[in-house]
Amino acid sequence: MQMNMSGMSRREALGALGLLALSSRLAWAQEAKGGIALQLYTVRDAAKKDLEGTLKKAADMGWRYVQWSGMPNLPADKIRAALDAAGLKCIACHTSVEAFEKDFDKEVAFWKTVGCKDIGPGGMMKDCTKDLAAWLKGCQRLDELGAKMRGAGLRLIFHNHGMEFEKFADDPRTKHQILMDTTKPGNLYAELDIAWAHAAGVDVPAYLRGALKGRVKCVHAKDVITEAAPAPAKPAKGKAKGGGKKHTLVPLGQGQVPWKDVIPACKDAGVEWYIYEQDNGKGEVWDYVKTSYDFLSKQPI
Repeated sequence: MQMNMSGMSRREALGALGLLALSSRLAWAQEAKGGIALQLYTVRDAAKKDLEGTLKKAADMGWRYVQWSGMPNLPADKIRAALDAAGLKCIACHTSVEAFEKDFDKEVAFWKTVGCKDIGPGGMMKDCTKDLAAWLKGCQRLDELGAKMRGAGLRLIFHNHGMEFEKFADDPRTKHQILMDTTKPGNLYAELDIAWAHAAGVDVPAYLRGALKGRVKCVHAKDVITEAAPAPAKPAKGKAKGGGKKHTLVPLGQGQVPWKDVIPACKDAGVEWYIYEQDNGKGEVWDYVKTSYDFLSKQPI
């Protein structure tokens, strides 16, 4: 905001300066509050061919914040330069836990250069999924890493799919609930993938206001249609005849996620970032990215 103060009285100039300061504070507050972001995994195929052009196209569409995931493997300064050139800011990323466990300081420096605060894996480490004992070891690793990251000014986040809402035979809780119960608030935050949680039968608004209240700063805003899948004509040997369920990812507002209930629950839970993601879809990717931007930008967040 620029002002030409020539010809103004002292009183008018002071008033103008006050207005400028107020405008700056409001702009800062809006950024601090957070808002909407694009999960770049959504446009991964386009980025592999033309990263700079992909980032510019996202910015021209209206996106200002992104999550770095599924992108070309680049040095941190190159990532930051590409984002800066497009006028984008990275607020979150997906990366491996093992990388932090191997060289913590290197990873901290890398992602601070990129500029993001919320960092985490796309799911539980592969060697920690076999059974309850392995899962609990994974929870402990995440809790310990989260404590170190917290000390470095970063937040460890955990992204779910549907399997985290299944149960082990020897524990009545879902795997995701076990994860939340056995890690400390502040050490681990959920990055709740709303579509996969919904498709798994979770009452998403209730879960946000209950177990995740205060422990979810980012959500993956994703929509899905879940329906009964047709039974195969000739089931594989030893397989049941039932068709199970079919999940189709669709642009925001075109699926079965009850956004009118989910958005207020997100606000009650303390969500700061609504990160649009669509793993795949019918038609041209930029069409459903634009449709979802239009939907999300109109929500009362």
